[in-house]
Amino acid sequence: MKERTNIGQEIETALGEVLAHVRGETALSCRIVDDPSAGRIVALRKRLKLSRQKFADRFGLDVRAVQDWEQGRRVPDRAARVLLTVIDHDPDSVVQALGAEGRETGNAQTATP
Repeated sequence: MKERTNIGQEIETALGEVLAHVRGETALSCRIVDDPSAGRIVALRKRLKLSRQKFADRFGLDVRAVQDWEQGRRVPDRAARVLLTVIDHDPDSVVQALGAEGRETGNAQTATP
């Protein structure tokens, strides 16, 4: 197993805190100052040179949710916006934190934010 970098460990810890918050296990004081617009999500995916399906698979998202976000039919919830922000800043660390094995072969469970 590869040793995690400090940033990878920080992201993994932060994602754990976000999940605990979403589950109602802890309260976090937070303010998300990102732009969840369809254009930003499309631009992020295109910058990473991924199809919708590959983007969803790589980051554990539901492809239909990604499509709905990009077409403006749905706005990502807070947890999804946090994940999209982290993906925007350091996508490789997100892949590492989620565990790359099985991600693109369809063996991983996908979240529907």
